[in-house]
Amino acid sequence: MKLQSQALHARGLTGRILWSGGTPAPRGGEPAAASVAATGSGEGQAAYVLIHGIGVSHRYLARLHVVLSASAPTYSLDLPGFAGTPKPERQLSVVDYGAFIAEALAACGITSYILVGHSMGAQFAIEAALAAPERAEQLVLMGPVVDSRYRNVRRQSLALFLDALLAETPSSNWAVFTDYLRCGPRWYFTELPVMMAYRTEERLRAVAAPVLVLRGERDHVAGPGWSRHLAEAVPQGRFVEIPGAGHVAQHLRPDAVASAIRHFVTATARRT
Repeated sequence: MKLQSQALHARGLTGRILWSGGTPAPRGGEPAAASVAATGSGEGQAAYVLIHGIGVSHRYLARLHVVLSASAPTYSLDLPGFAGTPKPERQLSVVDYGAFIAEALAACGITSYILVGHSMGAQFAIEAALAAPERAEQLVLMGPVVDSRYRNVRRQSLALFLDALLAETPSSNWAVFTDYLRCGPRWYFTELPVMMAYRTEERLRAVAAPVLVLRGERDHVAGPGWSRHLAEAVPQGRFVEIPGAGHVAQHLRPDAVASAIRHFVTATARRT
């Protein structure tokens, strides 16, 4: 399925938003007031918003995007500095990225959503939920970083290398590493210390929305103990493991991942 795209602007930064034919096109323009109507999410239905991790793009989320979009409006993001988008003039914090996501989605008229972040994208999703808690219905953290066992770059890099070698497919590795080339080493290494310094478990405790922590059974980056710990850090936390998958579970097992997400969303939906 071919995705449509348009530039995404907020806070002096530029990214990209992508959607498929069954999803309403987002509204363009500069950031609007927080009270903007939810015209982009389809008759009040919360939209899925897929958020990639460091160095990569929407491409390794594309299979999951296709499956989720069959049942609900679904958008993918390419964040500033990644996927060929303009490089910011300064290092951005995770809070900066979260604020960008919240403001850019409001500018597009998307004001009710389920944030689905992968790897460092889980950090971005947490901050987007904290920036606009009234709009974030649920939060899905896939393969969240940084596992408490890998608090330095050497250990984190080794975990990623082992995952790519032992748990991923050639197609998922191709998507990830070609995106690293598109990102370029300068921006990757600008944002790497930001990712490493962010305390996911501490910031997650401030999230009021229901949270699903999801990992691949063979994920070397986000271990089972760490992932369960995150799920237990919030009152409405849940944990799901996808059999036979590594860190990029959404690429290898998109149907299983989508099924787990949908079940979580249905079970934790607000009752009106």
